[in-house]
Amino acid sequence: MNTSNKRMARERSTIAAMIRLYCRNQHRPPAHLCPQCEELQAYAFARLDRCPFSERKPTCANCVVHCYQPVMRAQVRQVMRYAGPRMLYHHPVL
Repeated sequence: MNTSNKRMARERSTIAAMIRLYCRNQHRPPAHLCPQCEELQAYAFARLDRCPFSERKPTCANCVVHCYQPVMRAQVRQVMRYAGPRMLYHHPVL
């Protein structure tokens, strides 16, 4: 696996872990993810797949190109604001 694939795989696993943590604690779905969080995760993965920077990708907060639509960006920001501090306990490596 080259550097770009490793970087993007890590980005995908990080956003997936954050969305799972947020959904589990906020929406309490009976199974995996609620439909709203599934849609958000699919959207985030699609955006990562189309990232023009790939291996040179900065964190989204430091990126010069904001590729998320305003509504989805607000949702991701809400997820990250909630899950970010809790990631140290649940996924310390990510």
